Amino acid sequence: MEIQHSLTGTNGVFFIEENGERLAEMTYRVSGPTKMIIDHTEVSKKLAGKGIGKQLVAKGVEHARENGMKVLPLCSFAKSLFDKVPEFSDVLF
Repeated sequence: MEIQHSLTGTNGVFFIEENGERLAEMTYRVSGPTKMIIDHTEVSKKLAGKGIGKQLVAKGVEHARENGMKVLPLCSFAKSLFDKVPEFSDVLF
């Protein structure tokens, strides 16, 4: 499964699609040149229990690092990951 990325203006999404159906997504907004706000993460029951949500957030963290951004995780799932995964702390806003 490939995680894709789309950014339109200040609205971004990391997502997984299969046969035209979006099965998982993590949405974010860009606020200024250095802030990425994760506002929603959702995974279909078809992919439940496979760690897809964590993979999406990790892609967001990777994107933030590559672009010199800090992440504000407003989404409760993303926030819980930032609390549990010390490797993400370097990009925490």
